[in-house]
Amino acid sequence: MTDLTGPYPLIPIIRSRIGESPRSALSFRDYMELCLYHDPLGYYSSDTVKVGKDGDFYTSSSIGTIMGEVLGMFIIKQAQRYDADTPLTIVEWGGGTGRLAGHILDTVAQRSTSLYDRLTYAMVESSPFHRRLQTEQLSHHVAVQHVTPGQSYEMLENGPAIVLSNELLDAFPVHRIERKDGSLYEWFVGWSEESGKFETRLFPLAAGSRAASYIERESVPVRERQIVDVNPEAADWVKRIVSELREGMLVTIDYGDVAAELYSAHRMQGTFLCYRKHQAFDDPYAYPGEQDMTSHVDFTACIRAGIEAGAGEWSLRTQKQFLIDEGVLELLVAHNGQDPFGPEARRNRAVRQLLVSDSMSELFKVLVQTKKR
Repeated sequence: MTDLTGPYPLIPIIRSRIGESPRSALSFRDYMELCLYHDPLGYYSSDTVKVGKDGDFYTSSSIGTIMGEVLGMFIIKQAQRYDADTPLTIVEWGGGTGRLAGHILDTVAQRSTSLYDRLTYAMVESSPFHRRLQTEQLSHHVAVQHVTPGQSYEMLENGPAIVLSNELLDAFPVHRIERKDGSLYEWFVGWSEESGKFETRLFPLAAGSRAASYIERESVPVRERQIVDVNPEAADWVKRIVSELREGMLVTIDYGDVAAELYSAHRMQGTFLCYRKHQAFDDPYAYPGEQDMTSHVDFTACIRAGIEAGAGEWSLRTQKQFLIDEGVLELLVAHNGQDPFGPEARRNRAVRQLLVSDSMSELFKVLVQTKKR
């Protein structure tokens, strides 16, 4: 599917990095990072719409206000763990357009003014484009501020705090590992002058490398001719957040599953996918910098990382189960059914879509990791 006929300004930059590398090839992980996060030409750094009808994919926050409302209700309930006058900090990483944060804050303001008045909502966002969108979306909420990762860690030391991410970890760059003739190889990306295209090159997996250490630590099985996508940075992120958290919880919402499912025999090609204009495909070399690139999250590794960092409690649920447990059915409204396009009917459809549509409710998981003083 590779199509390099368009004006992709990231191509010469990647080619230059390839030319500077000792192997004349970049690791797939570094290639993916450039495609997604190069400033200003990476997918998530560019001033283009990513989410919704005019973008490349939908998220749960794109479907009405329901996901944000349920999370707002969840936060109100969790705040009851602490004294009624204790300030609470929410830190959201990678908040996209700010739509989810807006729905959460609207819900808290409507259902618990006392909590809203003592709430700080911090957004950690690397993209200037998304920071602008978040500022516009959340301008009526005075509790919102943008912070750097370092500032957010400092805020967690004060506690209590709730750290939230929605489809963040699945966009961390991954190492692609393949077993061939009994040996493990790592994917690298080179440039073919003959074809004028990027191409995959395999190099033996270096002992002691980040990917090799992850595979050993997590006991990742790699069968002959199987490709696995490993994401050490996701587990490292979880460990850092929980380590810095004095008191509170980390709520991670993402595509993914436990390790036994992700690396099973029926997943011989891994879980890596690209999205462009609501079409999914697995060619990482098409549309560099102009397509989303993602891989399923290994929640087993994330749970282990949280426990090692001091999370004494955790729960992993499908998004569907989380929504039901946290009261989504209470958000259904009665109506006479005469107007299928009225607000009541739209709201009920949004609930139904989040619970049953396109298997999203099962593919997404919600991991809640709690740390007590």
